[in-house]
Amino acid sequence: MKKNYISEDLDCANCAAKIEDGVKNIEGVLECSVSFITEKMIVEIEEGKEKEVEKQIKKVVKKIEPDTTLREA
Repeated sequence: MKKNYISEDLDCANCAAKIEDGVKNIEGVLECSVSFITEKMIVEIEEGKEKEVEKQIKKVVKKIEPDTTLREA
């Protein structure tokens, strides 16, 4: 299942790359793409693991970029 997110107040392209790498390492994530310019994140998640993975994604984002707000697009 693909999920689209808006990452508001993402500060830099380096942070976007760190978030992308961190999300890719979450169990249940098949693919992740983060765009600093458009402030969008697209994540492909294994079926049945959406809620668990979504919590982990938010933790990764807050750890790397505490001022960034993640919401579904």
